[in-house]
Amino acid sequence: MNILENYYKKVIRFDLINKFSYNNLGSIPELKKIILNFGCKSFEIKNIAASLLALELITTKQGTVTKSKRANILLKVRKGYPVGCVVILTKTKMYQFFFKLSTEVFPTLKDFKGLNVSKKLNNKSFSFTLVDLINFKELEKQFYLFTHLPPLNLILVTNTKTRKELVYLLTSFKMPFI
Repeated sequence: MNILENYYKKVIRFDLINKFSYNNLGSIPELKKIILNFGCKSFEIKNIAASLLALELITTKQGTVTKSKRANILLKVRKGYPVGCVVILTKTKMYQFFFKLSTEVFPTLKDFKGLNVSKKLNNKSFSFTLVDLINFKELEKQFYLFTHLPPLNLILVTNTKTRKELVYLLTSFKMPFI
């Protein structure tokens, strides 16, 4: 069991029960999954392969290539062309990645004051973008392969019902908010 998973089960769940009222234990909010997504602007196979390799190194889980669902004349994309890659983390891999993100990546980011909780915050998920990906130790060793990576989109999916519950859950996990 990971440190964050244990912390959630022993501390955060009881804090949520004391702060909000729940009828049953199944309705207590929890972190369901983390989705990591690269959207590549150039459709060259070497850029998509580099971003897929970067995702696999960061998460230790094999990613999948996403393909376009419809054609777009302005972007010069045909239907079925690869446009990015995605990895969905659940259970222990999710908590391991979240721990690595909060202890290794956020403290080493340049000019990082915290994540902005905007008005676009959804009740069930929180998303943000990381531009500088060299802060991951796995990518730092072979930085020459990953110099032109697109920004990494991260989506934290929960089962909260209100915005207050979502913000409270993420701040209890020590997410650095402004």
